[in-house]
Amino acid sequence: MKVSFEKLEATVAEIREKGQTIATVNGSFDLLHAGHLHIISEAKRQADCLIVALNTDESIKAYKDPHRPLVTLEHRLDMIDALKAVSYVTWFNEPDPRAFLEIVKPDVHVNGSEYGADCIEAGVVKKYGGKIHVVGLIPGLSTTQVIRKIKAL
Repeated sequence: MKVSFEKLEATVAEIREKGQTIATVNGSFDLLHAGHLHIISEAKRQADCLIVALNTDESIKAYKDPHRPLVTLEHRLDMIDALKAVSYVTWFNEPDPRAFLEIVKPDVHVNGSEYGADCIEAGVVKKYGGKIHVVGLIPGLSTTQVIRKIKAL
């Protein structure tokens, strides 16, 4: 289910009232591929409820590439929302997800191994008693690598 950043706090309160644990994962998820599905599936195994937070188009342009994303936020939200592993999907405009994590206070935050356990999110997550779960990447599966393959055709 899509939930706006403004309604996120109330949504988290409802989840906590039910006694459920929360896992989070964030990213651009541009050109959704099997590597993304791998990290989302692993994230879902960490808690009762999975909240995925997507970078807005503007934040992706700022931190990745002015020509990205290739898929708009609206369509990325639709794709992530369609995944059965995902309980909620939201979005954030900042260059990193720390403000999102301050609201959610997840039990587990999931990151790919390229960021590791000492990621920028770790301080916020651990401040509220959560842990970082690192997922190994599938070799050859990154959006950048997919774009390179397409350009090579």
